[in-house]
Amino acid sequence: METKNTAKDFPIVCVGGSAGGLDAYIRLLQNMPADMGVAIVIVNHLRTVATLLHEILPRHTKMPVELITEKLDIKPNHVFIIPEKRDLHVLNDEFRLKPISKPWGWPDVITVFLKSLTNNWDGKLIAVIVSGYDGDGAKALCGIKEVGGITIAQKPDTASQPDMPESAIESGCIDFILSPEDIAKEIMRIAKAEKNFEKQNPKGKKL
Repeated sequence: METKNTAKDFPIVCVGGSAGGLDAYIRLLQNMPADMGVAIVIVNHLRTVATLLHEILPRHTKMPVELITEKLDIKPNHVFIIPEKRDLHVLNDEFRLKPISKPWGWPDVITVFLKSLTNNWDGKLIAVIVSGYDGDGAKALCGIKEVGGITIAQKPDTASQPDMPESAIESGCIDFILSPEDIAKEIMRIAKAEKNFEKQNPKGKKL
């Protein structure tokens, strides 16, 4: 049975997207410093074609960009990319990969990862839903909020494909609706607040 992670408590930012997501990822990363103290995890829909995000995105950020492998350690100030044809989970401070559980129809890899985070990560959670078809991720957003996380949807008129952000908004569990540039600013604000809290309460519990 999976146990709650207690060793690491830096924020994880899950950025879920699909069609049109590349533009959002680039705009997001270009506006983020490399030393925020958060782990960025990009969960993009790719069922058959190999992902190239780990080759493209290093041109747009100074953070190391890694394609996730089994039991890869989760570290802050890194960008992690889900591989194709895999579900992504978190356990004992590491990424875990499993065969994709929904090989047909619209994928639900974002929902799967967000639910794993709510069960297995004690640090701050930030869920971001950007451009893409269908509504992956929306079903897990209320759970993110229940454990004290922050939920953000890309402003639909800034997305190439607004379906996923609109589904996220319709869940009723979105805190902010922002452009990719403003999403970056909000993540920076949250990360700064977390760092200040840690300085003031080095042995204290998260609120």
